[in-house]
Amino acid sequence: MKVHFIGIGGIGLSALARFLNNDGHKVCGSDMKSSPITRELENEGIKVSCPQEAKNITEDLDLVIYSAAVTDENPELIEARLKQIRTLSRKEALPIILGDKKNFCVAGAHGKSTTTAILASILQSSALIGAISKDFGSNFRYVNDLVAFEADESDASFLLSNPYCSIVTNAEPEHMEYYHYDLDKFYGAYEKFIQLAKKRVLNGEDEHIKKLKIQEADFLYPSVDIKNLSYLLKDGEPFTKFNLKDLGSFEVWGFGYHIAIDASLAILAALDVLEVDEIRTNLENYKGIKKRFDVVQKNEKIAVIDDYAHHPTEIEATMKSVELYDNLTNMNRRVVIWQPHKYSRTHDNLEGFKKCFRRCDELVILPIWTIPGEQVLDIDFEKEFAQYNPIFADSLKTSDGKIELIKDGQIFHSFEDGIILGVGAGDITYQLRH
Repeated sequence: MKVHFIGIGGIGLSALARFLNNDGHKVCGSDMKSSPITRELENEGIKVSCPQEAKNITEDLDLVIYSAAVTDENPELIEARLKQIRTLSRKEALPIILGDKKNFCVAGAHGKSTTTAILASILQSSALIGAISKDFGSNFRYVNDLVAFEADESDASFLLSNPYCSIVTNAEPEHMEYYHYDLDKFYGAYEKFIQLAKKRVLNGEDEHIKKLKIQEADFLYPSVDIKNLSYLLKDGEPFTKFNLKDLGSFEVWGFGYHIAIDASLAILAALDVLEVDEIRTNLENYKGIKKRFDVVQKNEKIAVIDDYAHHPTEIEATMKSVELYDNLTNMNRRVVIWQPHKYSRTHDNLEGFKKCFRRCDELVILPIWTIPGEQVLDIDFEKEFAQYNPIFADSLKTSDGKIELIKDGQIFHSFEDGIILGVGAGDITYQLRH
């Protein structure tokens, strides 16, 4: 089958393209512009066309798969429909891609990328993740028909992922615009996803999972099941050590109680196919994921950490990890650079955002990272975040041992010591790297 992906440079769609390519299909694709991901795809033998044009849709295509960002006005989508080539959204294509595989599917508002990456390292399986695993340097790996898959609840596509095992880290309401702000629809989708699977592993202490009508599952009760929690640095890298139930001791890359929970869920899921000792050994393969407590620069004076956290709950967890890191490194200064993500998310979670930075010494706020066509909402950041006396900057410049803040094209402030944490799901990740 010859498959063309519209929007192939996206983190999610690129993983699906790689998976089909390794599954024996002929794959090509397009995006608005070239990027590190599109260049990697080309190095793997996948033809990528930039920009998107009608001529990229050729008569020999069997299927066209398009990302959620693609609209009906896209020239390639229009051309595919005119040529009567089968077109499917990413969501609709999942049964074709995952239908005959043994899928361990991880869902949740927070922690699903980390849990999926940990699980892939433990299982040594194929993987489809919405982030780059440092274990294998990609958002994708093709090994066999055993798959660790990051399932997406934002558009209910997890219902099409054909889970053999459903793992849910938490079920906090997010992306409620898709569910028309109807909690019954939202929780109902989670219930259906869980019930699709033969094996189910759930965080039994999550207040939202408790609301679901699920009786049969392997429940993790972190306050009871996780014991002897401790944190350590190895060559400057963070690790969490803990005992799980009666399974003995485990050690996983990363800092925090939430990391222990994510790892525990992955361990309990993996018990279905591996012995405990093999799980314990394979867990050592996990090296973290890009943009999740990603220490991109460190010396004796400064540590620069990039984190994808863009929701108050995620930022709160990351701030706790920073506190642990500070306690072990004694840098004694915590600076947060926040790039708010989307007007709707910032507005809907404003009260949470106002509280989640309380562990920082200084807060820098960048302009909102938005998407084309999003409704602009009036948010008075100076007033709402006055308690932090925040610094407002347009962008930042990174060099060895230094972060410089820019406003109106001029550098006006710099940081050369302490822990500098950048949070957000926009281009802040590129600004933090040099």
